[in-house]
Amino acid sequence: MPTAKSAPLRIAMAQINPVLGDLEGNSQLILGAVKEALVSGADVVLFSEMVLTGYPVEDLALRPAFQSASRRRVNELAEQIEKIGGGELLVIIGYLDHDEKPENALAAIHRGKVVGKYVKHHLPNYGVFDEFRNFGQGDKSLVIRFGSIDIALAICEDIWQEGGPVANLSKANPGILLVANGSPFERDKDGVRLALARKRVKQLGCPLVYLNMVGAQDDLVFDGGSFALDSAGEVIARSEQFESSLNIVDIECEIESGTPDLVLSGAIKKDQGGAKTLIAPSLSDEEEIWKALEVGLRDYVSKNGFKSVALGLSGGIDSALTAALAVDALGKESVYGLLMPSKYSSTHSISDAKELAENLGIGYEIIEIGGVVSSFQSAIELSGLAEENIQARVRGSLLMGLSNQRGHLILATGNKSELAVGYSTLYGDAVGGFAPIKDIFKVDIWRLARWRNSQAGGKELIPINSIEKAPSAELSPGQKDSDSLPDYELLDQVLKLYIEKNIDATKIIASGFDKALVDRVVALVDKAEYKRRQYPPGPKVSPIAFGKDRRLPMTSRWKES
Repeated sequence: MPTAKSAPLRIAMAQINPVLGDLEGNSQLILGAVKEALVSGADVVLFSEMVLTGYPVEDLALRPAFQSASRRRVNELAEQIEKIGGGELLVIIGYLDHDEKPENALAAIHRGKVVGKYVKHHLPNYGVFDEFRNFGQGDKSLVIRFGSIDIALAICEDIWQEGGPVANLSKANPGILLVANGSPFERDKDGVRLALARKRVKQLGCPLVYLNMVGAQDDLVFDGGSFALDSAGEVIARSEQFESSLNIVDIECEIESGTPDLVLSGAIKKDQGGAKTLIAPSLSDEEEIWKALEVGLRDYVSKNGFKSVALGLSGGIDSALTAALAVDALGKESVYGLLMPSKYSSTHSISDAKELAENLGIGYEIIEIGGVVSSFQSAIELSGLAEENIQARVRGSLLMGLSNQRGHLILATGNKSELAVGYSTLYGDAVGGFAPIKDIFKVDIWRLARWRNSQAGGKELIPINSIEKAPSAELSPGQKDSDSLPDYELLDQVLKLYIEKNIDATKIIASGFDKALVDRVVALVDKAEYKRRQYPPGPKVSPIAFGKDRRLPMTSRWKES
């Protein structure tokens, strides 16, 4: 709550989507946001963690040329901000610095110069954070007195630590805490962030602004959702998820509340008029996941220079959902479908795939693969599963040929349930450059399909038969997934416990699941690691995603009992 010694501070929450390594392009995004903040009468502009370089930089952080370019560009930005009339602003920008080791740094820019720097930790790569380190300030966060308000800076995991920089801020008694983040999206994470931020507000007794990056980088998706809390922990601003934006918020802050590390001569603007502050509504679980997948796919395609995508359309739910997602992300002109029926394909598989393509308005063609499969079989005698997989590999080869010829990025359409138990064919349905639904369990695929249809204004976008029919790879007469796997409703319950909750098989059995079922599922999961290592990347939307969070040894004799 405001006190007798409080004053308003107008902050521009600059939630933008950088491209990793594009220092010049990212600089222009930053300058554009600063210009908009000037028009809004802001005092401070806060950007996300590593916004200048893009994030995570991984082993690019170890390249001396990249380190030098980042340091040089942040100083040039300071000069450019002054030239466009932003010299009196306090602008906080995340970038890569270097002092013996790479550093995840925030630059405080004022009057054409970098006047202060806060370093969170050495940053050898995304997976290893060695230690907290500050610009000559011990383990205490950098506090800047701007006008009469003491502004403390922190970076991402700083506020997750019970000890470390933020804990020590209670001694500095800041008027406000600004936190720059590159926090990847996970289901249900938004509530965790808010609860943690409120805990820090209560601990420090000051308002807090949590500024998060938006966009996607490889298999990570950053959802934005930046927010501001007053000193009572109430949400007074919240930016939209998955959208670039500049949200302006006025926050009452205690003045001259402690002993700052750096004092600037700038003054807070007076009589600014009311700020047009957005408090964006929360998204439903389905919309949140859909938007995360959509942004993950769109940014992977656009940031890597692809113009279009292609995928195999089987008439099943996985390829149907992937195609609908691709159209939402890229537009129907940029999505192409290939129908590749074999002698085992049902008539409804072809008709469902055609109906989907026509509903979406995408181009498609039909290639009968029976003759190609027969040629394979005449060259080498195979039977059983090996014979079945010829069809999948023919389809994979045709898709990759299409990619080479026309420049499409091929989308793999496997889901998390299939990847978990190895229900995919290497060099067959596992081919492609990106796998949009690889972190979505089968039961959630059906749920998302129904949700997407509900958003289509009464139109049945995804054919109802694709949603309701029994899943099948159609590699042999009358084949169904249930011939090889437990019912997905049951399978996914076990998989979520074993993979995402990391619960031992014995405890899963003790909770009421059949021992034979659990033993079988666990054995399938552990055995399939070599397949998962060869699967394309895809957006992470769960707490534990294959490839990003969970890697088992491919060679191991350990078996849970």
